[in-house]
Amino acid sequence: MNIENTKAQMRKGVLEFCILSVLKEKDAYTSEILDTLKSAKLLVVEGTVYPLLTRLKNGGLLSYRWEESTSGPPRKYYSLTEQGQDFLNELNETWTELSDAVKIITSQKTK
Repeated sequence: MNIENTKAQMRKGVLEFCILSVLKEKDAYTSEILDTLKSAKLLVVEGTVYPLLTRLKNGGLLSYRWEESTSGPPRKYYSLTEQGQDFLNELNETWTELSDAVKIITSQKTK
């Protein structure tokens, strides 16, 4: 079994949660989202994030607006919708429960 495949699946599983969490603080454009993920050591490529942002927008969790930039083309700024905030709140609860369960299981000593 390939450990890299398993690690990639684990990262994919939390990526949506992380992106929504980034946007709870402030609106952001894709490069800012990627920079935030990278600074947290969650390495993601643009080709993964763009389709996910589109899916989240189509699902009603995100909205966007275009804003002119002084250093290039207009930027698409994403923000959480009310539905997106509710969804994030539920993911936070689920993450806490899951994280607590994993900590319990992984800290148990074998008998």
